[in-house]
Amino acid sequence: MRKYAYAWITLAFFLISFGLHWMFGWFAFVDEARDHGQQPELNAYLVEMGRDTFENWQSEFLQLLWQVVGLAYFLYVGSPSSKENDDRVECKIDELMKLAGADDRREAIDERFYRHHGHAKPHGPCGDE
Repeated sequence: MRKYAYAWITLAFFLISFGLHWMFGWFAFVDEARDHGQQPELNAYLVEMGRDTFENWQSEFLQLLWQVVGLAYFLYVGSPSSKENDDRVECKIDELMKLAGADDRREAIDERFYRHHGHAKPHGPCGDE
């Protein structure tokens, strides 16, 4: 349970907000039907709320999902825009190692921390390499 606490909390928020959305939607639907002198019908309500719910999901959840998942994926594979700052920092560290006389340890450090198996790779040489 603790391992998935974030997922459970998110699911609880979703179910509560979803239930409240449909409950208050029913209240509004009943009021609108009474304003027009009609009896509220469950079928018409389900169609209207289903349409409104999917419109909301399309505009909000799918957009957010693409932003979060898409950007996380591109960061993971190392797109040029996500690697830009990493390369700059690595070049600065390499230069500091040269100044400190520890340039001979750089290859061992690079091999130890290099990401293999399809992960992001360095874009290219930095400085005089």
